[in-house]
Amino acid sequence: MALPQRVMNMAYGLGAAVVIIGALFKLMHWPFASEMLIAGLGTEAFIFAMSAFEPIHKDLDWSLVYPELAGGEAKKKEIKKENPTEAQGLLSQKLDNLLKEAKIDGELMASLGSSIKNFESAAKGIAPTVDSISSQKKYSEEMSTAAAQMESLNSLYKVQLDSASRNAEANRVIAENATKLQQEMSAMTKNIASLNNVYGGMLSAMGNKA
Repeated sequence: MALPQRVMNMAYGLGAAVVIIGALFKLMHWPFASEMLIAGLGTEAFIFAMSAFEPIHKDLDWSLVYPELAGGEAKKKEIKKENPTEAQGLLSQKLDNLLKEAKIDGELMASLGSSIKNFESAAKGIAPTVDSISSQKKYSEEMSTAAAQMESLNSLYKVQLDSASRNAEANRVIAENATKLQQEMSAMTKNIASLNNVYGGMLSAMGNKA
């Protein structure tokens, strides 16, 4: 009795797993390694023996789907050649039908042309107004630029005034310090002269004693 293909596939997988586990036991030198390896190889041998009795599956006849595989020829599709004149006539007819469905006729096209001309005239009339608005915008931008420049000049002038004020204060302090220095130098000169007189008197007294 032949086993189903699904059962045989499961047996192949389980047998291979037992063999791998037995080999792992043998490589790691674990206990019962030899017994596990023998059990795995024995199971795999038994499964291969059972596969010898497995029925041969019939191959599918693909020539039924693809005749070329059986040496036949595929049917060539017939290509219908159209006459250029007939094709042009059909195209014109389709275009006419589309225009009729959209309710587009000569009067509508004339009305459309007239509307385009009126729009062109209105656009020409609007052009001067647009130029005037552009000029006003440019004038406003220039005024804004001038105001910004004036503000910058005012800031620079204020900085210069502050610098001049600080310079005047510094000059006044320097003048006061120079006056004080001159007074101190005069006092020091007088002190040195007095010391010289005292020193001269001491030298004279010492000379008289000698």
